[in-house]
Amino acid sequence: MLRPETLIDGLRFPEGPRWHDGRLWFSDMHSQQVLAVDLDGKVETIVEVPQDPSGLGWLPDGRLLVVSMRDRKLMRLDPQGLVEVADLTEYAPFHCNDMVVDGLGRAYVGNFGFDLHQGQSPVETNLVLVEPDGASRVVADNLRFPNGTVITPDGRTLIVGESFGPCLTAFDVAEDGSLSGRREWARMERAVPDGICLDAEDGIWVASPVSGAVLRLVEGGEVTDRVEVEHQAFACMLGGPERRTLFLCTAADSDPQKTHTRTGRIEHVEVPIPGAGLP
Repeated sequence: MLRPETLIDGLRFPEGPRWHDGRLWFSDMHSQQVLAVDLDGKVETIVEVPQDPSGLGWLPDGRLLVVSMRDRKLMRLDPQGLVEVADLTEYAPFHCNDMVVDGLGRAYVGNFGFDLHQGQSPVETNLVLVEPDGASRVVADNLRFPNGTVITPDGRTLIVGESFGPCLTAFDVAEDGSLSGRREWARMERAVPDGICLDAEDGIWVASPVSGAVLRLVEGGEVTDRVEVEHQAFACMLGGPERRTLFLCTAADSDPQKTHTRTGRIEHVEVPIPGAGLP
C-alpha cells in the first residue's frame, strides 16, 4: 500500500490541484486564495478570490481561469487583476465547484446543486460549458453533484465524478464541445468520488473523502491501487517532472465552519504510471 508524505500543511481546505509550469497550483478554498507550491515546499499566493476559489485551468495564452464559488462566476486573471468571464447563476442552483479546461480554453464547470453543509437533500444539477468569450450553455444535466472532471489525451472523452452517484460518468466530446453518449464508466460502492485525475494507462485516481483514501480505478470499477491518508482526501493530481508524483489535497473536514483548525495538507507519493490528458 502506498503511503504519502506531507509537502505543506497548515491550510484550511485545499482543493482543485493542477500541475502547471513546474509547480502545483491549488485553491485554499476557505482562505479565499489560489496558491502555488514547488517541490521544495515554497508557496506563492497567486490571487485572492473573495467568494471562494475552486476549479482552476488555463487559456491557451496562459491566463488563469478560476471558479468563484459563492457568486457562481468564472473569473480570469489578467495583468490588472481578476475579471469576470461568465456569470453562471442562470444555470447553477447553488455554489459552482470544480472545472476542467480543454485545449481550446473551453471550461466545463460543475456545481453543487444544493446546500450541502446545511443538510439539504441532494438534487440533480448540470455541467456548464463556458467558451473563452464567456458564452455559456448546459452540456449535461441530471448529474448528481458533478465534481472532479478529466478529458482524455485525444480530447474525445470527458469523464466526471458524480459524488452522489456515486460513479464516474463518461461522455463523448463533439468538435463544438457538446457532450453526448452518456455512460457509466465506473460504479463506486461505499465511496464518494471527489477530485480525479487520469493516467497514461487509462486509470483514474479518485479522491474519496469517506474512504480516507485515494483510489485508482480502471473502467468498470476495479480498484487497482489505494493510498491511505490520515484525514480525508478531497482532490488529487499527477504532476512532477515526469507526472509520476501523485499530489493529494487532504483535510479533516470540508465544512467551512470546521476548517479554522487548519488541518489541510498537500501530500504526495510517487506512482509508477504517469499522468495523461487534462487537467
